[in-house]
Amino acid sequence: MRAFKSTVDSTIGNDPYGHGSSQVGSDRDRRDATIAGVVIRYDVSGSVLAVSVTRAIAW
Repeated sequence: MRAFKSTVDSTIGNDPYGHGSSQVGSDRDRRDATIAGVVIRYDVSGSVLAVSVTRAIAW
């Protein structure tokens, strides 16, 4: 789990709109990405500088 968190921190944690992520529907701030072989859905909140993983779709 630490390795996954470290990878998230160094990828979408630094650039939440990059690293091969794609927006979900019409909401630019809801994203899907594959990080360390795990498909995740996350929300970006610029007002508090946070990225919240809301769902691990495939582990």
